[in-house]
Amino acid sequence: MRTISVEVWLYGPLARYGGASDASSYARVRPSLPEGSCVRDLLARLGMPTEERGITFINGVLSAMPGLQPDLDHLLHDGDRVAFFHLRSMWPAQYRHGAAMTSELTRAVQAEGLFHDPAMRTNRNLSETQ
Repeated sequence: MRTISVEVWLYGPLARYGGASDASSYARVRPSLPEGSCVRDLLARLGMPTEERGITFINGVLSAMPGLQPDLDHLLHDGDRVAFFHLRSMWPAQYRHGAAMTSELTRAVQAEGLFHDPAMRTNRNLSETQ
């Protein structure tokens, strides 16, 4: 069976799932997974409940937010970089707006009626007033 290797960064209290001490602010691990694995499989390998993670990035692209995790079935590839932030991690507004999102998250944000980008808000507001 072929395997892939991913680089995983775990921030805040999630660092413990990477073997770091409670005093650590982050951990980095490089688990190997069977080819065809997804984020759900990675979480299982780490022993980390999905409910504990907040903001998640895959290769620098936003894939999940607290309470909105459509990336569980996102297929991972050899060399991917995944960053998991704890629910209490803050993400400054100046970086949120316009951040690249995975297609799964884009659809979920639109389905939930959440505004990720000022252009989405403007377009929605215009259509609601007509």
